[in-house]
Amino acid sequence: MSKTSTSLFKTIRAEQIMGLGFIAMILIGTVLLHLPISAADGLATPWSDALFTAGTATCVTGLVTVTTAVHWSLFGQIVILFLIQLGGLGIITMVTFMMIIGGKRISLRSRKLISDACNLDQLHGAVGVIRGVVIMTLVTELIGTIPYAIVFIPEFGPAKGLFSAFFNAVSAFCNAGMDIVAENSLANYVSNPIININTMLIIIAGGLGYLVWFDLGKGIKKAVQKRSVKGFWKNLNLHSQLVIVVTTVLIFGGAILILLFDWGHASSLGPLSVPEKIQAALFQSVTTRTAGFETIPQAGFTDATAMVSAVLMFIGGSPFGTAGGMKTTTVAIMVLACLAYYRGEDSAVVNSRAIRSADVRAAMAVITSGVLMSIIGIIALSLCTGADFLDVFYEVLSGVNTVGLTRGITSTFNVPAKIVMVIVMFAGRLGPVTLAMAMTRRANSAQKSIRYPEKRIMIG
Repeated sequence: MSKTSTSLFKTIRAEQIMGLGFIAMILIGTVLLHLPISAADGLATPWSDALFTAGTATCVTGLVTVTTAVHWSLFGQIVILFLIQLGGLGIITMVTFMMIIGGKRISLRSRKLISDACNLDQLHGAVGVIRGVVIMTLVTELIGTIPYAIVFIPEFGPAKGLFSAFFNAVSAFCNAGMDIVAENSLANYVSNPIININTMLIIIAGGLGYLVWFDLGKGIKKAVQKRSVKGFWKNLNLHSQLVIVVTTVLIFGGAILILLFDWGHASSLGPLSVPEKIQAALFQSVTTRTAGFETIPQAGFTDATAMVSAVLMFIGGSPFGTAGGMKTTTVAIMVLACLAYYRGEDSAVVNSRAIRSADVRAAMAVITSGVLMSIIGIIALSLCTGADFLDVFYEVLSGVNTVGLTRGITSTFNVPAKIVMVIVMFAGRLGPVTLAMAMTRRANSAQKSIRYPEKRIMIG
């Protein structure tokens, strides 16, 4: 390796590796999915559909222009499955884990990249975190396969049933929302508690974030050793507490609003029994947190529920997990900061601990980036399709936040619309957090020890 290339490698950032890695995966996936062997009919898939599918799988979004269960052959579905798994875990995570398996030494530079990619505060233990992430992912996916298999094997036979069960488990944990069960996602199982409960639990597991699960694991281990759960909640770190509280409020709060708005609506919850209404509302509330499966077509819900779903999609899951969106902690920090400002307090406080001003600024940058991406995407997709505003709004929110839910317009996209949505999904998966991190680092590198005089600007 030349001195120039070595210098380039040493200066490359974690977000740059992630971006280039995702582009490489999308391009490789596009080529593989374009091959005739990838299609069920043995014909080459158009480049635009191959690109869109590779993009939606790698970005774990779930929007599709061709039906995953029908269009693709077994080879094509396996390619999609690998893209979902790699996209869910991330490039740096997978490369690091392969190095661990191969017994390779993880350099200090590599540990720094891992720390940046995982948003860790320190280098110590970064490799152990990656090992734990991969092991937890595989174990959860294998456990999640079992309930699916109980339903799918009697319905599809041993081979297809088991593969469908594993595919769904991987897709659910990675919050991808793609399935090979039917053309209408999981609508055939709207009344099936095994499919509904299993899917929701796997989605939540992926959306909470690995750091929360590691923290919960430590707390459970300590409780078992002490043979007491006293102090369990207080022993969790602030991040875990915030994630769990916000996630719980969003899931049940969203479900209650959906029940209120669609209880008697003929094309959504209306025909269902009371237990089925509750189950379907909970599923909708969970799946909008960037998962993308559906048991009821999205266009069937009222406009009010569509807006509730859009808000849930925008918030998404939690940091260092498989979910997208602006993240629960980001929104929570902004809400707490606003409340502190309304009360005339200097800083946001939660559980007697002040939130750093740097975190408030980062949250502001993340949400601003998400809003701007959404606005640009809505304008671009509107120009390409001419579809109803609510449908376009819902589609773009779904793409930016890597959700994968649609009100039925994805299959009608022309080539420019497909390209727009691939860019939207890529930007959403790369993440406002990553973009903000890059901008912050660039600003810090140019910062000088100069303080300028302040000037008041009128607001409001």
